[in-house]
Amino acid sequence: METPLSPEETATLQAIREKLSERGQDLQVYLQGLLHADYINYWDYINLDALLNLQHPRTNLPDEKTFILYHQITELYFRLIRNAMELISHDAQPDAAKFIRQLKRICNYFEHLAHSFNIMIEGMDREQFLQFRLSLTPASGFQSAQYRIIEICSTDLLQLVKMEERPLLTGKESVADLLDKIYWRKGANLESGKKTLTLELFEEKYMPEFLETARTYETKNIRRRYLSLPEQERGQEALVRELRRFDYTSNVFWPMQHYRSAAAYMERKPYDIAATGGTNWQKYLPPRFQQIIYFPELWSAEEKANWGKVEMKF
Repeated sequence: METPLSPEETATLQAIREKLSERGQDLQVYLQGLLHADYINYWDYINLDALLNLQHPRTNLPDEKTFILYHQITELYFRLIRNAMELISHDAQPDAAKFIRQLKRICNYFEHLAHSFNIMIEGMDREQFLQFRLSLTPASGFQSAQYRIIEICSTDLLQLVKMEERPLLTGKESVADLLDKIYWRKGANLESGKKTLTLELFEEKYMPEFLETARTYETKNIRRRYLSLPEQERGQEALVRELRRFDYTSNVFWPMQHYRSAAAYMERKPYDIAATGGTNWQKYLPPRFQQIIYFPELWSAEEKANWGKVEMKF
């Protein structure tokens, strides 16, 4: 005996019909397609087989696979951070509540990443790392394009210019001019001032994308969207706290954990081991040397002076 549709099922079908008809689509065609479709599986939905086969070590040292997996996980977290940032930047009517919701997500992702360095340190043999890393030259975590995009989408390019060059700016520089002075482009130079191969290859692949992103987010990066809020909303304690937490977590806590991880593997007396990309990680990673602050208006002069030197709790 055929079971009649419930009122709820009838209402749902009608809503689907209306949605489809707005785009000139036929409900019956979609229902017939659904009738013959297979059930979706977890492994197909997340492309599990492909995901688990994306590790291709260059040596036979077993912990190299751990190293690859860890960095792939990191890039996925960067994608989560970017997703949350896009929801703020592209919102037609942002408000404090929406900001706070997405900022909490961003900070949680960054904090998880920072704490996860301990997992890699404990989960990978140091001597194996020091062997297989030689086969990675000139590749470097410095070449994470997603991390650079996160920076560009967070604040005005002025805040990302190398610290000692900021006072020399006139305020008339173009986006391209500022991007040319961004701090990390100086961090991958040799002592002679010449670019490392790591930097040359990175710029060749990604600078057009970085320039396009910088132009797109010039007026809608996170700082600009925050400053566009009504004054009453900008002053909300919860919003200011999450913005400060985001600033500190991404520009102090995360790079400091990265630095400590590098030190655990590459500090060896009487000299330190050079990074595969040729960067001076001892001076490049510590945040006190870069002084990158996304929201300078939210920090006191004393806090800025102690940036990267004093631990903060939120």
